[in-house]
Amino acid sequence: MSDADAEARWRERFGFDEPYENQADAIEAALDAGREHGYLAMEGPCGTGKTMAALTAAATLLDLGVYENVLVVTPVKQQLRQFVDDLRTMNAGSDDPLSGVALVGKRDLCPYGREDVFPADAGVHDRCEDLRENTANLVEAGDGAARSDGVDVDDLTAIRTDEDVEDAWWDPVLARDLAKSARPGRESIDQSTLETAGAASPYVPVQPSAPEEFDEETPLFCPFEADWYGRNRGSPVDFSLGEERVVTSDDFLPAAVEAGTCPHRVQSVLLGEADVLIGNYNHLFDPQSRPLVEGVVGEDTFVVVDEAHRVEERVRDLLSERVGRQTLRRARNDMSELVARANQSEGAREQVAAHLSDFDVTLSDVKRARDFYDDVDAWLAGEIAERLDDEFESERDWPDEDVELPLRDPESAEPDALTRWAEGEGYTGDSWRRLVHVGMAVEDALDEEERATVCAPVGRVFTNWWEHDHATYFREIELEHAPAEAPNGAPWEATYTPGLVMYNCMPGDAVRDVLADLGGGVLMSATLEPLDVFREVVGLDALADDPDDPRPVTERAYDLPFPEENRASWTVDARAFTARNRGDPTRENANATREQYRYVLRSLARSHGNVLVCMPNYREAAWAGDYLADAVEKDVLVDSSSSDDETERLKRAFFRGPGKVLVTSTRGTLTEGVDYDGDKLHCCAVVGVPLVNVASPRVRAVRRAYADAFGESNAFAYALTVPAVRRSRQALGRVIRGRDERGVRVLVGARYTADAPRSVVDYLGREREEFVRMTPDFLPAQFDAFWDE
Repeated sequence: MSDADAEARWRERFGFDEPYENQADAIEAALDAGREHGYLAMEGPCGTGKTMAALTAAATLLDLGVYENVLVVTPVKQQLRQFVDDLRTMNAGSDDPLSGVALVGKRDLCPYGREDVFPADAGVHDRCEDLRENTANLVEAGDGAARSDGVDVDDLTAIRTDEDVEDAWWDPVLARDLAKSARPGRESIDQSTLETAGAASPYVPVQPSAPEEFDEETPLFCPFEADWYGRNRGSPVDFSLGEERVVTSDDFLPAAVEAGTCPHRVQSVLLGEADVLIGNYNHLFDPQSRPLVEGVVGEDTFVVVDEAHRVEERVRDLLSERVGRQTLRRARNDMSELVARANQSEGAREQVAAHLSDFDVTLSDVKRARDFYDDVDAWLAGEIAERLDDEFESERDWPDEDVELPLRDPESAEPDALTRWAEGEGYTGDSWRRLVHVGMAVEDALDEEERATVCAPVGRVFTNWWEHDHATYFREIELEHAPAEAPNGAPWEATYTPGLVMYNCMPGDAVRDVLADLGGGVLMSATLEPLDVFREVVGLDALADDPDDPRPVTERAYDLPFPEENRASWTVDARAFTARNRGDPTRENANATREQYRYVLRSLARSHGNVLVCMPNYREAAWAGDYLADAVEKDVLVDSSSSDDETERLKRAFFRGPGKVLVTSTRGTLTEGVDYDGDKLHCCAVVGVPLVNVASPRVRAVRRAYADAFGESNAFAYALTVPAVRRSRQALGRVIRGRDERGVRVLVGARYTADAPRSVVDYLGREREEFVRMTPDFLPAQFDAFWDE
């Protein structure tokens, strides 16, 4: 196909009359990458139209038959809604609209979980899995084939899976009867039904048990699941329910509830038929969530990774694992309970053994796993007490914050202390590897209805603890600062809640593996530069250099498209705002650095309109807020690490009324994914480079891993400096959100200047040439001059 034909195709799909500046180039770059089954890394600031560009290219590739479907993932809910809106806009002008579905998690879709029908300590995911298994057993066809009651299944099903229902192992008639058994009885006085999402289901508002004719033990089951089998695992909802054939949970959740079918199953059926799937990072990168799209997403899928500057951080979080001490004890207690049950009688022992044998596990395996967890618990308590004694002179010196106790030297990829101890105690690799199977077997044998068991997830973590290499995963004890109201036990238990952590140091390896299994795509953000660094750390260069299946990787970076005269961009050459220079913010001090920054903060806060001041962390934000509250006449709001509700309250207060000052951490939630559009923000200042704590053991381990992968000279920049500067750039991006908006962007600190020691200028992207350097004394006059215009 010629370039002219390709352009004609995408212009037919494009949702507006004409593309923005750079938007056409972005579409064509994505098309070129997609046709070669490669990847495009694209930086496009606000106003580029990245969402519509990516969707237009993806739709065109579907039209050309290059791909079968599209997966969009974004970590920001607002962006997910934007993709839904843009897909609907695209469909509104098309004779061949694409079907789309926005994905949400099981916890948001389960009717019983949403209405707290499950026991308080029962997890929604685990409870649903148990009910699904019970329901499947109850609807199984006695002769291995589906029966028929003369009802045309097509009349019951808007969308069916591709399975051949002629050979189904379930009985749809039996399933429909089972679902009907959960409806209020005709003779019952209480005719109420379960309601959720503004919809009334056909079923009683409590967990129903199967009638005796289905099973003598009358196990709990899910009527919504049974109804799904009754429809031959189809859906009563199709894409016509959604605006312009794009359905969200607002559409299919109440419709599924009213029809009496499991909303999560409805979503699964829809995503199997959809052209475009829109979800979050978990659906692509989380091993626990990805099964939802397995079999649907693969080498024929074009992927769009939005907010791609966050891939490293989010995938690292998804792949890191933690087991708290209380969870470890629960797993041990679950195993003790099963052993005690087996010891009640010979018959009980045989019954337990029969359950375990399905997993090739013996009662001796369970006892050994129980003893292992008991020994680990004792080792953990002793290790914590010893390490705190070694590192602090007394309890008065224990920090009022989380504490990391590394289990190996962060600078050396050697086996950790727990692994070495266990080997010395005779717990070999086979013992660790069997823990996940033992955990699943114990959960199956206990089959608890009133509480959730934790043996399987704990077993999985400990199996991974043994299997994962020591360079990629850093092991440590994490002490969460959580003072107990009624302390007991060892002194440290009154202050900290401990856990064992495996911290992922190299998320790029996992990202590369995921992308290698897909057909091609776009990774995009407003802050990806330096693109060569991004390509390297997320594994794109490794894909391009794969000798067996090299994948082309291209890149694009665009300028901010709004009028340059509407914005001022300044670099304030003040002393470097480092921990060494500024000292402790909680202590009274009058050193030269703090005194200079008091002047800078005062100048910023007194400028026109709403001012967002971004400090390196929340401690510094508290210091700045305390100072400004007495130094300026404006209202000063101070953000902290708080709940989502409190953050929303703070934003509303900031946007309401005359100009205010909002002080936050550059690493906080108010500097990314928040749209300060219109007249909500007039100035954003980033004070200092928001590096994480470089002395943290896990950060040192990441730096060591990056040095091994990318070279010692690149380690600090790749692991720490570049992510920190992207945070700064994200914060500055909050100011100008539209063509008619005006505002000031300020970077404060010597490291943002070109000739300073450890300068970060090279990481500021294409706009760095716009920033005008000045000393703090010039700030007030420059503000006056800009706003007077």
